[in-house]
Amino acid sequence: MNTDVTAPTSAPLDMRHDCLNEQRRNFVQSLDETERQWWQQAQTQLAQRPDANTAALLGSQCKRHFKERAQPDTDGWSNVQLARALLLAQVLELQSLAGQVPLLHQLFLWGDDQEKIAILKALDWLDSRGQCVELARQAGRTSNSQVFAALALDTAYPSRHYDERAFNQLVLKALGMGLDVRRLIGLAQRQSVTLNQLALDLLDEQLAAERTVSAGLPQVIAFDLLSPAQRQRLAGLGQQQRLPSPWIEHMGGASPN
Repeated sequence: MNTDVTAPTSAPLDMRHDCLNEQRRNFVQSLDETERQWWQQAQTQLAQRPDANTAALLGSQCKRHFKERAQPDTDGWSNVQLARALLLAQVLELQSLAGQVPLLHQLFLWGDDQEKIAILKALDWLDSRGQCVELARQAGRTSNSQVFAALALDTAYPSRHYDERAFNQLVLKALGMGLDVRRLIGLAQRQSVTLNQLALDLLDEQLAAERTVSAGLPQVIAFDLLSPAQRQRLAGLGQQQRLPSPWIEHMGGASPN
């Protein structure tokens, strides 16, 4: 197995231990007896050998030892995803502080798409200071919509740590992939004149190419920040019936001055 570590030695992660401990309690309560026995064995094995190889091996075995199902009281987590994330959290907690970020990078590098999904969904629990933001941005270049959704939806990590340009790119890619941007946490707080213009440029591009207008575009636009010219443009498109019907409820804020 490749052992190259792409991240430099760095400051320790600031992990959200309260969230992780709550998830651990809820996860264990959801297990049947056979699953609980394997889980206890896996935790013991990881405590004895808290390294990348052991964590990767146990993470890859989760699919075999758990009957995959939705995890109760979570935002779209399966029990297998949560098991992988909790094993990752455990091995990070057992590392030297300077080794946490390199290990996280290493396990992400080794992981298949499903293992990457678990890491990205958990990133806000594992890295409250945004030290892994470059890892997240690199992961966001994927063409796999499930991997991208794990980074973009139902997690506050991008809105907490991305700069304006990176966040706007995330929003546009979510639209392009047909994801439900209503699940993009922090979108309302990150709306801006710049994002408005990017969204309207995308609208014009889709209309010019006679492509289907992205369903989430109205949720991206802050109608109260539109310029008079932009309001006039949208009102004209509405009158020409070139906008999908869901836009009608938003057009009250986009009528010409």
